[in-house]
Amino acid sequence: MVDVVQEERAPAPSGGRRVWTSLTSFVGREGDLDRVRAALADRRLVTLTGPGGVGKTRLALAVAAEAGSAHVVELASVTHPSQIAPAVATALGVPDQSNRDAVDRVIDHLGGQPALLVVDNCEHLIEGSVVLLRRLLEALPDLTVLATSREPLGLWGEQVHRLAPLPVPGDPDAAGSRSLDEVPAVRLLLDRARSVLPEFAITPANRAAVVELCRRLDGLPLAIELAAVRLRTLPVSQVVERLGGRLHLLRAPVRDAEPRHRSLHALIDWSFDLCGDDERLLWARMSVFPASVDLETLDGVCGYGELDDDRLLEALDGLVGKSVVLADRDGETVRYRQFVPLREYGAEALARSGETVDVRRRHRDHYIRRAEAMIDRWCGPDQARDLAQLRADHPNLIAALAFSAETPGEAVGGARLAAQLRYHWIAGGFLTYGRRWLERLLPQLDPDSAQRGEALWVVAWVALIQGDRAEARTWLAECSRLAHARGDLAMQGHAAHWTALLHLFEGDLDDAIACYGRAIALHRRMGLHGPELTAAFQLAMAQTYSGRSHAALATAADVVERATAAGELWNRGYGRWIAAISHLHLGQLDRAREAILATMQIERDFRDGVCTALSIEVCSWISVAGGRAADAATLSGLARSVWRRLGTSLAAFGPHASAEGREHAARIDAALGASRAEALREEQADVALPDAVRRCIALAGSGTPRPSAAPSGDPLTSREREIAALVAQGLSNRDIGERLVISRRTVDGHVERMLRKLDFSSRTQIAGWVAGRSG
Repeated sequence: MVDVVQEERAPAPSGGRRVWTSLTSFVGREGDLDRVRAALADRRLVTLTGPGGVGKTRLALAVAAEAGSAHVVELASVTHPSQIAPAVATALGVPDQSNRDAVDRVIDHLGGQPALLVVDNCEHLIEGSVVLLRRLLEALPDLTVLATSREPLGLWGEQVHRLAPLPVPGDPDAAGSRSLDEVPAVRLLLDRARSVLPEFAITPANRAAVVELCRRLDGLPLAIELAAVRLRTLPVSQVVERLGGRLHLLRAPVRDAEPRHRSLHALIDWSFDLCGDDERLLWARMSVFPASVDLETLDGVCGYGELDDDRLLEALDGLVGKSVVLADRDGETVRYRQFVPLREYGAEALARSGETVDVRRRHRDHYIRRAEAMIDRWCGPDQARDLAQLRADHPNLIAALAFSAETPGEAVGGARLAAQLRYHWIAGGFLTYGRRWLERLLPQLDPDSAQRGEALWVVAWVALIQGDRAEARTWLAECSRLAHARGDLAMQGHAAHWTALLHLFEGDLDDAIACYGRAIALHRRMGLHGPELTAAFQLAMAQTYSGRSHAALATAADVVERATAAGELWNRGYGRWIAAISHLHLGQLDRAREAILATMQIERDFRDGVCTALSIEVCSWISVAGGRAADAATLSGLARSVWRRLGTSLAAFGPHASAEGREHAARIDAALGASRAEALREEQADVALPDAVRRCIALAGSGTPRPSAAPSGDPLTSREREIAALVAQGLSNRDIGERLVISRRTVDGHVERMLRKLDFSSRTQIAGWVAGRSG
């Protein structure tokens, strides 16, 4: 039997579930699979141990693929015990948008449901792994853990399954009546050899060499895979001959003194020596990447000196051909990675070359440039794509920050990177990471520097979203003093902006409105369009809670119009959210529902946890105001579920929003009775973020009146119908003008006339009208 195993990859763009991609066939581990299944049925902690390259990860992922409810955490890229719990939270898709301990958030996320947690590559973080797993197992009686490590964890109740290399010809359990090609090590060699040489077969001429090769490699799967690549250019006998002279010439020290590990090291030695100079250099330089990377990043970090121009691409092609580098394809996207033993070997080679610090600095500086490019184009159509790319690069970002914090003289670059990653922390869902690294780097910065000022307002922003106002107040006071001392207008604008949010969250609405006025003026003066829109939608929140709903609607409409024209989604979603609250305050329930549905449609793809929770709250308020108390209770439960996963609540967003939430909750209880209302809320207790978005759209949308019927005979001109169709596709007026080669002002006029003719108040209704006609 040859099973297909699947291997876990980087977090999906949604930031939640892992992406599983088909790998090569899984050979010779049927008995181990059965034994591990049985162990997991009997014990809550099973640890797979064995030397590097023996296949612990492959077996663990095969078990996970069968389990269905498994979560996979890969620790090879984690460099410090403090990063273990956040890595687990990230792998599980637990939103990182509060200041609660990551372990508490994981416990809440997994509570009440049976689950298998696979924790891979624990050996370099044994103590930290033990602390985390003990806490999880004690708090979660339905949790089972499958760990992989080169040594046991030593936890009470641990069942250790030592994974032996594959049986080789001559082993007692490989003997008997089975033919040679049924011996597991030989089966694997045949499978991998045929992937590079389809006609490869065991013949009387090569039979003895095949047996000798599998024996010399001690049945280690990774060693067999590396050797199989050589069969593309060499007969088996020459592979054995060239390998044989290396087994007594091993470099010392070798981390694992077992003969089998020395065999793997010898084979990697040989693979390294068989590479050309450029390939060896790229292999070494690639060791700075703890996770997969794209070609642009490889070129930016490694493509210098001897690897400039096309030489890097040629070297990469050679390493992929030799199975030293794996190419993971997702459509037209290709990312490159190495197995851990090969990366560790490359790190040793890089250290011998003396290039380690230089390459790690280039690695960090590459991600600074990438983050800065994201900031430059943030207020545009690339937001979701940029966030998805940074999510995929998250382990590399953490490695770059660790280098900066731990290497003398590199803190300024690290703080620059951490500050430029602000949308990754805030909108991407990695608040705990952002705050931890900013706080770690701040003490290393010159107290009068511009870099410290930027780091101060970014860490204050993170703290405010987490509900930690006291720390934010201290940091913002220092940032404001520094900004005025330096005469730095951009920094003054940011200090005023986040001080305004502090006032808003503390309930000081007049102070907040005044601060927002200063911040918006300074942002506009400095040409910072994205921050200006963010400050504006927050100003609209302050306006509506100070009783100025019409002013809030005007402010929010300006945000939505400008964001739509720029093609951006983040500020547009929040603008619609605050518009919904303002319409609700004015008793305009249909417009409120329409606005909040527009936000939820954005969040279906964008998945900003905070905006999602806030919007579901508002959906609940609109529903109870419209007499749909049961739907309102269900929506309230969905919001509670999202807040619980975020580790925060509506109270973090100030006393006015919190009071409104309590008022609507009381109306729901009064309409349904407290017991029934609470029962409806609790039914939604364990809903994940994507499902919460879908359920909210379904519930809120069910109360939306059908678009007003257009007068008979279709009142639109042919040009207006053409523009209406483009509106239905989601194009902005600017996009429509470019598509039709007419001015935006002309498009604006057509849209206004269509709204009047059809007696509509929004573009959404135009889209519905188009859909109705096409249906």
